[in-house]
Amino acid sequence: MATYVLFYLMTTFSLSYGRAATTAPLPGLGFSYNHFVLMMIFGVVFFGIFTLVSGPWADRFGRRRTLIWVTLAIAIFGLLWVPMLSAGTLGVIAWLVLGFSLMGITFGPMGALLPELFPANVRYTGSGISYNVSSILGAALAPFVAVALWSYGNGSPFWVGVYLSAMAVLTLIALLLGRETKDVDINV
Repeated sequence: MATYVLFYLMTTFSLSYGRAATTAPLPGLGFSYNHFVLMMIFGVVFFGIFTLVSGPWADRFGRRRTLIWVTLAIAIFGLLWVPMLSAGTLGVIAWLVLGFSLMGITFGPMGALLPELFPANVRYTGSGISYNVSSILGAALAPFVAVALWSYGNGSPFWVGVYLSAMAVLTLIALLLGRETKDVDINV
């Protein structure tokens, strides 16, 4: 779930927060649309790189283990939003790069871990339902929750970061209760 929340916070919410005027009813960072989108594109490059790198890494060290560590990092990242976003343009770029990198690290192993949680005779259905339900619960609500928390915080992204951290904790619990799939025979 943290993956989907992170995805929508780093794309939809960040674009709104990054472009909102610093004196708007909900103050943001005040970047122009073009400037912020270019910064996001720079961050997205790291998403692509880490998606490619994390798949083989997870195959070597374990998908579950990789996702546990990156989920812990996402929880910490959520608590660092205010200091990073308060550090000027370089802080915002670092926030985008780190957020998109963490997202990429989750996407690489997730494509293998999710189907392997199910026996071969229900693998497609099981992974499809779990992927879609978690997308609905994690992604569909994230933009609405983020804007409500941004409003609640009087324009501060603090509660939005806490929301991300809370979703990471829920994801971490699920990962800890799950099993490693790295050495599971795919034909079983």
